[in-house]
Amino acid sequence: MVTDLHAVKIGDAIPSYTTRPITRTTLALFAGASGDHNKIHIDTDFAKKAGLDDVIAQGMLPMAYLARVLTDWVPQTAIRSFSCRFRAITHVGDAITCSGDVTEKWEEDGRTLFKLALLAADATGDVKLAGEAVVELPQTK
Repeated sequence: MVTDLHAVKIGDAIPSYTTRPITRTTLALFAGASGDHNKIHIDTDFAKKAGLDDVIAQGMLPMAYLARVLTDWVPQTAIRSFSCRFRAITHVGDAITCSGDVTEKWEEDGRTLFKLALLAADATGDVKLAGEAVVELPQTK
């Protein structure tokens, strides 16, 4: 977790995180945790009938990885917004690297806020998710 948000500047990178390659077990466990039991994520025969080579990851899985990067950097209570756009399919075997950069810093109603640009990409650089978050600098007493 960042030790001094007061020192954060525009252009600073937050610590990145790279997952292990996604497995069918990962998808099954995430299906159970999220309630997303769509067959395209867990049934190879169904995925092939849908025109895919194999099952694909739930879109919310790489988003959860991005959220982990964010909450590893700041406490959850500092997050004011978090959103993503899904850009590409995440496949079994993909290792996802999640990263972010500070793009804005401003004052509003006596609070200091930061905007972050977030990315989740595979090892080839194919961006799976692009997102942003706004976090608030904790008040000093």
